[in-house]
Amino acid sequence: MTISTDPVQRQLDAYNAKDLTAFIACYHQEIAIYRMPATAPTLVGRDALAEFYATQRFTIVALRAEVLNRMVVGNKVIDHERVFGMADQPYDVVVVYEVQDGLILNAWFYGT
Repeated sequence: MTISTDPVQRQLDAYNAKDLTAFIACYHQEIAIYRMPATAPTLVGRDALAEFYATQRFTIVALRAEVLNRMVVGNKVIDHERVFGMADQPYDVVVVYEVQDGLILNAWFYGT
């Protein structure tokens, strides 16, 4: 089964534009965000995600991310991303997005 990378690309584009409405629209109502190696999600639900990005991320002027590599395995889209604006130097992160019915249902962040 191959899935579309569209919701992942749309959320990246909205992230870089700091467009909260478009960003949140890419996620399932019950989105769960994991910061590995945590076994419990750090954020659950669109409301929590919107609050976090509105207050903790989209206020950072230099914030942006670029995809260095993207793979699709089943219903997972795996991005190797470089993030700018969060620290003095850009840093790399791997994000595994689980896509269901055209929306991101879960996301696991490695290296943050």
